[in-house]
Amino acid sequence: MTFQKLTIQEMRQKLISGQLTSVELTQGCLDRIKATDGQLNAFITVCEEEALAAAAEADQQLAAGNAALLTGIPVAVKDIFNTLDVRTTCASKILDNYVSPYDATTITKLRDQGAIIVGKLNMDEFAMGSSGENSAAGAVRNPWDTERVPGGSSSGSAAAVAAGQVVATLGTDTGGSVRQPASHCGVVGLKPTYGRVSRYGVVAFASSLDQVGPVAGNVEDCALMLGAVAGYDPADSTSVDCPVPDYLENLKAGVSGKKIGLPKEYFIDGLDPDIKKGIDAAIETYRQLGAEIVEVSLPHTDYSVACYYLIAMAEASSNLARYDGVRFGARQDSGDGLNGMYQQTRSAGFGDEVKRRIMLGTYALSSGYYDAYYLKAQKVRTLIRQDFQHVFEQVDMLLTPVAPTPAFKIGEMVNDPLQMYLSDIFTIPTNLAGTCAMSLPCGFSEDGLPVGLQLIGKPFAEAEMLQAAYAFEQATDWHKRAPEL
Repeated sequence: MTFQKLTIQEMRQKLISGQLTSVELTQGCLDRIKATDGQLNAFITVCEEEALAAAAEADQQLAAGNAALLTGIPVAVKDIFNTLDVRTTCASKILDNYVSPYDATTITKLRDQGAIIVGKLNMDEFAMGSSGENSAAGAVRNPWDTERVPGGSSSGSAAAVAAGQVVATLGTDTGGSVRQPASHCGVVGLKPTYGRVSRYGVVAFASSLDQVGPVAGNVEDCALMLGAVAGYDPADSTSVDCPVPDYLENLKAGVSGKKIGLPKEYFIDGLDPDIKKGIDAAIETYRQLGAEIVEVSLPHTDYSVACYYLIAMAEASSNLARYDGVRFGARQDSGDGLNGMYQQTRSAGFGDEVKRRIMLGTYALSSGYYDAYYLKAQKVRTLIRQDFQHVFEQVDMLLTPVAPTPAFKIGEMVNDPLQMYLSDIFTIPTNLAGTCAMSLPCGFSEDGLPVGLQLIGKPFAEAEMLQAAYAFEQATDWHKRAPEL
């Protein structure tokens, strides 16, 4: 029996009714990974023995009538989450031999809900990239066309769901790293409001921007995964202590009477015709569903990419200073003294993109440039945040493209980092503003590549955003299509 077309809810029903065991389900996922990952390279580590042992325990819990939200459901997580006794590499040579002594809070929550973690997913090194190509474990490939990128940095997270290797995954989103690969792979990806999900135990890239988010094949599964990991965590000083609603409770509420804004700065010249066609059709669908469509303005959008890369690279420079070959990580030392060891370790351990961002970030923080670059970027960030605050006084949510083009070919932008950075132009502003956003499928290009639309919600209004996403999903069938592998 194949399981890749079942949703989490369908899996739960079959597990609880006894039609299916968790061991069978987990083995089915492991078999699917073995059959397809040679084409995709979505996994860095597959935890076969641990997963099957956890599945056997889940079957005992199910037999005793102790089913939690995800009991017996196989999932996978981006290799940026610390997982007890399992390698956490961040797709970097410098952490190739690092085995975490503890679980991230989100991993603890998944385990508490009974989820079976089958492995750790490939990604852009230290979450720095938009294509899945910047990995010491090799590039991830798009299940719809293995000559193309899946997006990044949560590349394996989106590719694994699209390929039916697992039903859902966790990724992280610093500037679009859940939403952009979800769009390129034709699945659903959600970036919660900053502070909604704990970052404790997630290896830091840019601490004021990073946020954990789920990837799944449909909106309901995405809502279920968010509910499993959301909530206050005293171990994370940026975690917000506010109630977590039941995201499934009013999922079918619809969008009748809702005001959806279209920021004019996001509908720009140069938008790929296939993207525009998919977004225009989605807007018309929302009109037919009873939503009021309103044009709005986010006037500081043009500054978002420059602002983001100054802040993100400065924070990356600071966060990655700890990887020095002393406390943890792979050390290179030819006996040239302490500074020589630092230089050799970091030169050999980090990839080109990570080095580029560390150098740019260190420059922006250096004496004489801090005020001109980092401080100025923080002031611009405040203006961008105020844009969103103002526009959310007029509308309930926003609708935009996720990316300016469908998935591009592997190697196409590898020598043009500035062009690569611009591929996140529509996703970056929400990270700067700290609000929630998600990607869901809305069409296909002429080349058969998925197109995604982005919904942007008010802070901590994930439930309302999910309702709008669910209404669109029920009115279309884009999410039901799957690549042939």
